[in-house]
Amino acid sequence: MIDKIAWLHLVDGRILSTRSRGKQVYYLPGGKREAGETDTETLVREIREEVSVEITEPTIEPAGVFEAQADGKAPGVVVRMTCFTAEYTGTLEASSEIDEIAWLGYADREKVSAVDKIIFDHLHEAGQLT
Repeated sequence: MIDKIAWLHLVDGRILSTRSRGKQVYYLPGGKREAGETDTETLVREIREEVSVEITEPTIEPAGVFEAQADGKAPGVVVRMTCFTAEYTGTLEASSEIDEIAWLGYADREKVSAVDKIIFDHLHEAGQLT
């Protein structure tokens, strides 16, 4: 099991996604927990590292937990994505290992990881992702 935290940031029916260096697939911003980190600490650190903004901690809200086969891993290796929404301060820009930031709609579903596809379906069914 790969335990990850992700930020769901939607604007006008599109969701913020990132593409890492050397990858073709887009992922929701976030990442793996470091030893001893809480969900909040992981979310704040990962979002700062990937898209250069500061999550406003009092606005963090749970948005669901999703599981799927992990991309590029042996069959049976599952990624569990614990998702949150939150407001932020700063200007979104790619940093660290991120090559590109993109605003994706439901039509872009085939460009994302397996677990992100499940999240895209969930958001689309809820009328949040167009």
